[in-house]
Amino acid sequence: MTTKAFSSLNLHPDLIKNLSSLGYEEMTDIQAQSLPHILKGGDLIAQGKTGSGKTAAFGLGLLNKLNVKRFRIQTVVLCPTRELADQVAKELRKLARTIHNIKILTLCGGVPFGPQVGSLEHGAHIIVGTPGRIEDHLGRGTLTLHDVDTLILDEADRMLEMGFQQSLDAIVEQIPNQRQTLLFSATYPKQIQAIANKIMKQPEMVEAKSTHTNLSIAQHFYKVEDDQQRIEALRLLLLQHEPETSIIFCNTKKEVQEVTNTLSNYGFSAVALHGDLEQRDRDQTLVRFANKSASIMVATDVAARGLDIDTLDAVFNYHIARDSEVHVHRVGRTGRAGSKGIACSLYSEKESYKVGLLEDYLDRTIEPELLPDTSVLSKIPKTPIMTTLQLDAGKKQKIRPGDILGALTGDNGIPGADVGKIQLGATWAYVAVSKASLKKALRKLSQDKLKGRNVRVRQITS
Repeated sequence: MTTKAFSSLNLHPDLIKNLSSLGYEEMTDIQAQSLPHILKGGDLIAQGKTGSGKTAAFGLGLLNKLNVKRFRIQTVVLCPTRELADQVAKELRKLARTIHNIKILTLCGGVPFGPQVGSLEHGAHIIVGTPGRIEDHLGRGTLTLHDVDTLILDEADRMLEMGFQQSLDAIVEQIPNQRQTLLFSATYPKQIQAIANKIMKQPEMVEAKSTHTNLSIAQHFYKVEDDQQRIEALRLLLLQHEPETSIIFCNTKKEVQEVTNTLSNYGFSAVALHGDLEQRDRDQTLVRFANKSASIMVATDVAARGLDIDTLDAVFNYHIARDSEVHVHRVGRTGRAGSKGIACSLYSEKESYKVGLLEDYLDRTIEPELLPDTSVLSKIPKTPIMTTLQLDAGKKQKIRPGDILGALTGDNGIPGADVGKIQLGATWAYVAVSKASLKKALRKLSQDKLKGRNVRVRQITS
């Protein structure tokens, strides 16, 4: 039996001490299987879902071998989306708290190029980014990878799905052959095998068990006749279960937009997430959902990959996913951390073959259930109690979350309990406030100075 204590590993004592302070005592399945091999310096292919603890698995490995005194880029972590890259960089910084003077830099698209060039001129130890932007920097000569000894491909299956194969090839060409390559993927299609054969040396393979059991997720399947009945079935299920937070998965961008518009017309608080959104709109969508000022996110699989969502009450599959593994991955976003979750999947006669594949994959019989009675249509959709405000000032203006909280709650302000999540960017900030305190919050932030300056503020509604 593999021991699950981090202290059993050949890790630097400072890393063990930090893990303990973070409350990480026992390794997850993927960490226990992969870390001994990673620490020995071998190549690795690890299959594991989001939430399996893979970031800490490769993070501890790369931090353990990093030479901080050597101010060169030693590790590159490639991620499919900016959100995942930000999430990975955040986790790495947390794991590296006891390592002084470590520099971790994110290089992603959707943000200005210039400031990234400036940051690169100052140097870094670890680069976390998206393939397209890293390839851009290599092409312009603003980034060199001659000293890299560790390459990590996180969610490799999604990078290939999103068409990053050529960018990956171009990046790998610029990294020395004498390196450790770690590939993490939720699924293991043939393309992953092909890329592994090309860029890895005798990789070890590990597969982690899912961190959540079927016991915490109630799965329901409903058969529908046509698209008209499909949208009505979705309305019935949303009104019946009244989830505080839910994701509806669609198979195409067009469908995402259509479902979002239809639900919004029926009074639901729904936002769309797909690949055609501008980065600014994407950021606002994610913030509104995280702030609980929108309760339903309608998304494609690729767009939703790498989202850091702690609790999700329900997942709805508008169509069953094309791949059984993807279905399990979707469903696994609910019922986390000991909470209960539900997953409802809609399918037509044409899609019955997908249900058959799922039955084989899950090793269970799937029987369609009866939809809720149409009497629930008389219910009014629940609206979120929070709303999101955007401020035109952020970290560059030396604004901190405490400044925003103080401005909202001080001198006849709103109650602290009416202030939700506060997120800061370089030149912007988002804050969630309860709808009951919206007018007062807008007045306070518009009239009072923040760090001695007037700041523009507006409510984000769509």
